[in-house]
Amino acid sequence: MTSDRLTFKEMCAEFDVTPRTLRYYEYIELLQPDREGRSRFYGPRERARMKLILRGRKWGFPLEDIRQWLLIYEKEGTDAQMRAWIKLADGQLEQLASERAQLDEAIEELRTIRDNTQAALDK
Repeated sequence: MTSDRLTFKEMCAEFDVTPRTLRYYEYIELLQPDREGRSRFYGPRERARMKLILRGRKWGFPLEDIRQWLLIYEKEGTDAQMRAWIKLADGQLEQLASERAQLDEAIEELRTIRDNTQAALDK
């Protein structure tokens, strides 16, 4: 084993994910570690993909969108992947802005009702 590869356990620790998560990402073909017997080893490619997956999840992208985006790189190259990324990012930015507006509205409504309730108790 070379030092640029991580074991299954090391991969979980480095990215702070559960073994179940890592196995699931393999199952849905987001990651494809090297296998030696029953052992799995994750090289630079898989670690880079994991960083992208976790970023995508942080930004709210569905796993299927992330998987399709990663496949574009393999099939069509960097330029196609970057164009697809811009399109996905634009859509996600709109979605997040909409969710933020809904949250702001809910916070304001809750605050108003809370303040009114407190005022009623203070009488």
